Amino acid sequence: MQFSTLLTHLSGGENQPLFLGDDPELKAAAALDQASQGDLSFLEPGNALLAALAETSASALLLPPDPELHAKATERGIAWISLKNPRLGFAEALEQLYPKSPLPCGIHPTAVVDATAVLAEGVHVGALVVIGANSRIGAGCILHPAVVIYPDVEIGPGCELHSHAVLHPGSRLAEECVVHSHAVIGSEGFGFVPTASGWRKMPQTGLVLLEEGVEVGCGSTIDRPAVGETRIGAGSKIDNLVQVGHGVVIGKNCAIAAQVGIAGGAKLGNGVILAGQVGVANRAVIGDGAIASSKSGIHGEVAAGEVVSGYPAIPNRLWLRCSAVFSKLPDMARNLRQLNQSN
Repeated sequence: MQFSTLLTHLSGGENQPLFLGDDPELKAAAALDQASQGDLSFLEPGNALLAALAETSASALLLPPDPELHAKATERGIAWISLKNPRLGFAEALEQLYPKSPLPCGIHPTAVVDATAVLAEGVHVGALVVIGANSRIGAGCILHPAVVIYPDVEIGPGCELHSHAVLHPGSRLAEECVVHSHAVIGSEGFGFVPTASGWRKMPQTGLVLLEEGVEVGCGSTIDRPAVGETRIGAGSKIDNLVQVGHGVVIGKNCAIAAQVGIAGGAKLGNGVILAGQVGVANRAVIGDGAIASSKSGIHGEVAAGEVVSGYPAIPNRLWLRCSAVFSKLPDMARNLRQLNQSN
């Protein structure tokens, strides 16, 4: 694809400063330090950009609005366009350079589909898929090989379920959701009642609701509650190996990174970001736009827009001050002992 053709598919690409040079033909995309002739790459604002630009072999670049970078790329003869959000442009470019191959509509002969299940038009059902009784699959859905759909599952139009994804009874997916391999939606929540003779299982009869555009990564689990619902808000993205407990409510457009654990009944507002290995305690409440850095432990309430770190989580600025002291604690303790002995 010619660079000039690619530009027509980029949002924010019209009327922006650009240098076409020889209008290179692009065959692939690559990271800046790994790009070669025929590759597209991009830069974001940050340190050492000029040095990186001076060394890349990319044929075309998506650059931030920086005249110095523009001049350097032009000097090197690299075609470029200036975008306010080069990373977004790169994502759009990848869709053009690596288009998905459409899958044929129909049901593979090895699939097992219950007679009471309802499949809309344009559905692709791969090999060894199982679809249980009274489940409904929306138009244009893609079910890759070995997906298991239990009875009483509803999947909206345009969803994609990757190989070995499992949806348990009571799972409800709105349109355009993506569930990756080995993710489990609607598994029984961890509900047990202590008795004199041991643990009594609490039946899990509620619903798990994924609103439109939710994406669930490989190996993640979203639990079904005893009653009521577990809900993931529209546009939220869940990374690999995330545990979402029963009765959790996650707002819209949240980002949950790998190995996060969210205990039952917790509530997350809209636009919340949880970095890797964050732990959220039972019934904790996190306000809109809050951010928790990696390995934070949230036990209570986090205000809207707050950035927290540490275990237990405290405001990030306070955590940075505390962490700067940690390495000095042995010396401080020794000095304190000496001071006490001298008194």
